[in-house]
Amino acid sequence: MRKIAFFTLGCKVNQSETEALQAEFREKGYQIVDFSDQASVYIINTCTVTHLADRKSRSMIRRALKTNPEAKVVVMGCYAQTNAAAIAKIKGVKLIVGTKEKGNLVARVEELLSGKIKSFPEVHVADLESKLDFTELKTPTEIERSRAYLKVQDGCNQYCAYCIIPDARGPVRSRSWENTLSEAQRLIKAGFKEIVLVGIHLGVYGQDDAGRNLATLMANLLSLDPNVRWRLGSLEPLEVSEELIDLLSAGNFCAHLHLPLQSGSDQVLKAMCRPYTVKQYVEVINKIREKVPEIAITTDLMVGFPGETLADFQAGLNLVEELKFSKLHVFKYSPRRGTPAAKFPKQVSAVEKEKRSREMIHLGERLAEEYAAKFLDKKLAVLVEKRLKNNFWEGSSEQYLKVKFNSALELRGQIVPVHLKQVKADLCIGDMMLKGV
Repeated sequence: MRKIAFFTLGCKVNQSETEALQAEFREKGYQIVDFSDQASVYIINTCTVTHLADRKSRSMIRRALKTNPEAKVVVMGCYAQTNAAAIAKIKGVKLIVGTKEKGNLVARVEELLSGKIKSFPEVHVADLESKLDFTELKTPTEIERSRAYLKVQDGCNQYCAYCIIPDARGPVRSRSWENTLSEAQRLIKAGFKEIVLVGIHLGVYGQDDAGRNLATLMANLLSLDPNVRWRLGSLEPLEVSEELIDLLSAGNFCAHLHLPLQSGSDQVLKAMCRPYTVKQYVEVINKIREKVPEIAITTDLMVGFPGETLADFQAGLNLVEELKFSKLHVFKYSPRRGTPAAKFPKQVSAVEKEKRSREMIHLGERLAEEYAAKFLDKKLAVLVEKRLKNNFWEGSSEQYLKVKFNSALELRGQIVPVHLKQVKADLCIGDMMLKGV
């Protein structure tokens, strides 16, 4: 049996695609092994959202070549799509596959292994023209993860000034309504207790299908099985509709939304080409909390965008403090070749970006602990994800809090009630309760 190893960088969409491809390889008789093990084929699913992601992608390519110099190294994903020429310069890479061609990856690898490919690296990177079909990869039903990721959308038309993803992923397209519902039912039947909808620009799901949108889809999915809970991936704030907010009260809609803010300054948001103001963002948050007061709202913050002054940065700190996010993902601005922001004047120094990043991260850590403390002495419904030492388990509540508890039972993939007793930094500790949630 041939062994194949994957390494995935970047977002949950990349993770979901890797899992689907792993399932396809298993069906063909391949054994999936850890990336650090000896394998016949190493596949690196790359990310290009920052220059650090590019660097990490190249590093993992070289690590695979070092682990087994005789192996076939295959590079796919967003970095492969946007800069195949740079990857082709790395000696030992055999195959480069862009985002449009990922549905043919298994066939390409089998051609590689059979000796049909004679010239290296062979490059399969197509232009992402204005109209593309959605690549419907099957979500695996083997419960290797406790939750399933159901990709329902791809592409982005937004073109923020700093972002290269529209070039890497192409235009907006949605998974078909029928296929989405069919996949959802298949995952429920397989035993998943939590399913996450993911997409590159998830909030525009269905805009290419008149009369269908994300709220309509969620209403249908929530009704399939009351014992399966649903979570949404990242959403643009102005795409959180009144209809979607109304659905938050459903018992199986996780009380958690991820809404990227990026900056607390209107001047910076405008320069970024973000489609909202600070006032509009705050209004959306307030509407959501009117419906679900204790909902977890996580966000992305970028520091050091060109032209961001100390006053702009302080405005961001103040807004984050005011909105009390449950978790922050803080990014230092990274110039991306081909984006407008890379040529903007008043680039912020690396030293200053690091300083601002540390300050924002520190604030985020404090707010995360304060949010988790609200649930002390309360019952949380925890999806059990992994076993730790000494009969301890770790999982996630519907608010996406990391929870640790003790039990000798085999609980992976189940949702169990946990009485929260303690909060330590980003970890909540509690006792599993005997009665169901």
